[in-house]
Amino acid sequence: MSLLAFLVVGLIAGWLAGMIMRGGGMGLIGDIVVGGIGAVIGGYIFSALGVNSGDSWIGWILTALVGAVVLLFVVNLFSGGSRRGSRR
Repeated sequence: MSLLAFLVVGLIAGWLAGMIMRGGGMGLIGDIVVGGIGAVIGGYIFSALGVNSGDSWIGWILTALVGAVVLLFVVNLFSGGSRRGSRR
């Protein structure tokens, strides 16, 4: 995958993961970083499970999205996550 394709996939996957996990994106650079790290994590998860996401844009975005959602979930666990419902 070319650098431009990696950045576009990272941007899309990061933005979607932000919408799913946080209710909004994290900005251009944040979305690309989360999506890029998510692509690595997603690739590892899919490989460990024996899943082949294919060699298409949809497969790349899906792999990066799964990894980015896992990344944000773990980050929320360690950072205390959102404090929805707490009455302090």
